[in-house]
Amino acid sequence: MLKEERQRVILNEVALHNRVLLSDIAESLDVSIDTVRRDVKELDGAQKLRKVHGGAISMGFTGQRRTNENVYALAEKTIIAEKAISLLKEGSVIFINGGTTCLEMARMLPLDMKLTCFTISLPVAIELLRKPNVTVIFIGGQLSADSQIAIGAQTVQQLSEIMVDYCFTGTGYVDSLHGLTEFDWEIVQLKKAVIKASKKTVLLCISEKLNSQHRYRTCDINMINTMITELDPNNNLLNLFRNHDIRLL
Repeated sequence: MLKEERQRVILNEVALHNRVLLSDIAESLDVSIDTVRRDVKELDGAQKLRKVHGGAISMGFTGQRRTNENVYALAEKTIIAEKAISLLKEGSVIFINGGTTCLEMARMLPLDMKLTCFTISLPVAIELLRKPNVTVIFIGGQLSADSQIAIGAQTVQQLSEIMVDYCFTGTGYVDSLHGLTEFDWEIVQLKKAVIKASKKTVLLCISEKLNSQHRYRTCDINMINTMITELDPNNNLLNLFRNHDIRLL
């Protein structure tokens, strides 16, 4: 495979999942990790992604952007955010997780809607502070330099002390059989705690992530009350999820 083709694949995977491992890319492309590392270093130099230890993250995921111009599939994520906001009721207590789709939801919240919103995401918290009728509660802990979310045992402990009406969360991978999965064990523990702290869990997921999986399971698909994609709920791509106790929106 030519370098240009490899780099195209790398950029697409990073854009889709926000964060990828060099080892996963090397395996999927059947090349050495050193080859992928060189590609990622070159793409980082061209400011098309950001190289991190053992992997890469998308420019839209760094939290350093001032606009949403680097967000992958922004049109689809805007549709998902609009659907998510339609579930909210005045005075609700909610949790909005980190990630680009959740951040778009925070951006699009109506200025006149009164909510109490918990989050572990610094970019989401900053965006929510622009909403005059939203009470923002940041769940603290060690901040990840890559994703700018609070991580670690202290964050999990604080999550165990709350109960919200809805949590809105993304996922790296989702499959009707294997549920929600990630490659990062620490992120899985955070998301498990978030789901446990919620009366209802809403998954925000672009359709490109459907029928994909990774090594660590966050939860079974039936732990999700509502799954929101950019698709019409009757779309055939969602057929495998219809056999489960989950609302499609």
